[in-house]
Amino acid sequence: MVFKVSNLLTEYKKHPPVMDSEKIQFTGVGERDVYNITAPFLDEGEWVIAARVEGRHTEDSDVIFFVKESDVWSPRTNTASYNLQDPFVSTIHGQLVFGGVKISPHPTKEGALTWKTVFYKGESINDLHFFAEGPDGMKDIRLLQLEDHRIGVFTRPQGEKGGRGKIGYTELNSLEQLQASLIDQAPLIAPHFTEEEWGGVNDLHLLENGKIGVLGHIASFDEQGDRHYYPFTCIYERQTNQLVGMNIIATRNDFPEGPAKRPDLKDVLFSGGLVQLEGGKAELYVGVSDAEAHKAVILNPFTRK
Repeated sequence: MVFKVSNLLTEYKKHPPVMDSEKIQFTGVGERDVYNITAPFLDEGEWVIAARVEGRHTEDSDVIFFVKESDVWSPRTNTASYNLQDPFVSTIHGQLVFGGVKISPHPTKEGALTWKTVFYKGESINDLHFFAEGPDGMKDIRLLQLEDHRIGVFTRPQGEKGGRGKIGYTELNSLEQLQASLIDQAPLIAPHFTEEEWGGVNDLHLLENGKIGVLGHIASFDEQGDRHYYPFTCIYERQTNQLVGMNIIATRNDFPEGPAKRPDLKDVLFSGGLVQLEGGKAELYVGVSDAEAHKAVILNPFTRK
């Protein structure tokens, strides 16, 4: 099935799941913006958020780990930062897997940038060491340990294979098998985005029924060239290689007003992570307009399916 932003928005407006939302307060980074965060995760008994931190007029970004003090998140002491964008975390075979997007000057195009996803693993944040990298030009690579202990790998090729950005999937037996060539060869999931739109996977959940719950983003341009990003959830069916039941779960209007990095990024929500709560609810963590980080309480999209 092909999913299109306009159709998903029509369905979203019938039953908007956002119940409450707020901006997350960060401190200790000077005048820099904090956005594109992970959901909180436990590290050595302490709840931590990894976040993209950068100045308003640059993309030279650091990933910093924050801990909560009262109602404000502050940089964790004695913890390294990484010169990366858009962090993510998962737990694979008992190890913390952390990654982000590494930006570097393009080798042939003056003034242009290129990027790749890099991966670190360890027993904890302070034990991380580099172990793998994705193909040049690919973001939104995410990992999930499956019920049979294999590793599901979601990819996002662009260009000849993926157009503006589509989702692929493959499986590994171990983290040692995670290599750029294997990631690049992952087959695309059955048609899901139109050629004019794009998206990727941001966070993964192994559900009680053994299926894979996906939190991702779908995006489009309007006639003025402005970008529009929306978080979605769906189920990935391994047996049929399909994304099932895709729904937009929030829009920019569901969150408090705030600044944007650029005017064309005003309507951007970048999915960071989702925490399933009791009582049929969940917390959604998002980067907002490439300038802030917010969270929302929503109806749990995975127990509704």
